[in-house]
Amino acid sequence: MFNTIEVAKDVHIHTRVTDQFKTVNFSLKFRRPLEVEEAAERTVLTNVLQHSNAKFPSTASMRMYLDDLYGTVLYLDTSKKGNEHVVILNVETVNDQYLKQGDVLGKVLDLMHTVLFEPNLEGGTFKENIVSREKEMVKERIQSIFDDKSRYAQNRLTKILAPNHPASISANGTIPAIEAITPQSLTDTYHRMLTEDAIDIYVVGDIDEDKMVEDLKKALPFGKRETTFKLKDLPKIEPTDDYVKEKQDMRQGKLHIGYSIPVFFKDADFPKMQIFNGIFGGYPHSKLFMNVREKESMAYYCSSSYSAQYGLVYVTSGIDAINEQKVIQLIDDQLASMQNGEITDLELTQTKAMLQNQLKEALDSARGQIEIYDQYKDLDEDFNVEDWQKKWQAVTKEDVVAMAKQMHKETVYFLSGMEDEK
Repeated sequence: MFNTIEVAKDVHIHTRVTDQFKTVNFSLKFRRPLEVEEAAERTVLTNVLQHSNAKFPSTASMRMYLDDLYGTVLYLDTSKKGNEHVVILNVETVNDQYLKQGDVLGKVLDLMHTVLFEPNLEGGTFKENIVSREKEMVKERIQSIFDDKSRYAQNRLTKILAPNHPASISANGTIPAIEAITPQSLTDTYHRMLTEDAIDIYVVGDIDEDKMVEDLKKALPFGKRETTFKLKDLPKIEPTDDYVKEKQDMRQGKLHIGYSIPVFFKDADFPKMQIFNGIFGGYPHSKLFMNVREKESMAYYCSSSYSAQYGLVYVTSGIDAINEQKVIQLIDDQLASMQNGEITDLELTQTKAMLQNQLKEALDSARGQIEIYDQYKDLDEDFNVEDWQKKWQAVTKEDVVAMAKQMHKETVYFLSGMEDEK
């Protein structure tokens, strides 16, 4: 799918030549071990680098220049992948061959160099006023989770289900960790990112592959990594409680349940778990949706998601508080029915079709192709769409039952309103 070249130790360029798009898409991913304090520093750093640099010190000047480059899109963000923290620089720009004149692609590569290698410093460190401003922006982003009760409930569940575990560490860090950041600490983090992180550079478009690789090596002169980090093994899931109920001033209750499953992304049973999750609660035809929401009308929504990096399955639902115990029992019943082999051929066929359609839709965009490859390249085999579809097709009803029997309910978290539940 992509051709990969190692340009320096732990620095790789992945190219995909295709005339499928009229744009050229770049994605740079900087990876290092996931730690709370480091996550906070790196998230603030992405804000600082995006909104100010030596050539374009203000957000307005940067935005005007991007508009001049035919509406080029450039943004930085952070995420996590297993026990890694990832800083991302995404860029999308028009392909020069569709323009009458102008070296837009060359200017975009120069801009990427500016954003990463020419920061807006004062006396060798990031400016105090800019750092303070971006710290407040990130703190507001973290605090916004309290206004979204579904996100808040999921955050609380993971903290109870997997304390001090990468599954419950936010890619944004914490507010105390944000507050502890100084211009000097942020500058140190910036230098570590450029010199120590493992780096993947992706590019998708109708490009001259050899020339693009040479241009990227010049624009992004990352040297050999002197310090090679080693990721720690994921710790064991050890919940602090198996049931927690809290109340807030709200109307709709949020019931979130966490399960552990000894099947992870790199395991041979991963495709079987994808099928299991699809039948359990991943799609509109799933058992949770059809029985808890549609048939019994006990939930405003009810679905499941499989976090393969951590071996966890989450069930999330919005319910009336008075129905809490009934809904928990209904959810238990759906899992029990799968463990007992109550899976129809239609459920199996529909789930396989939905997974294939999702994969096809993702591959319809350049960004989707990058994300799919970035995820699956960690496997011990080359990713191939046809081969992966064959893996799904090979999954049997008995395979799904075997997955269901390995599910272990760990924690139930219910966020209720203040209303009288009697």
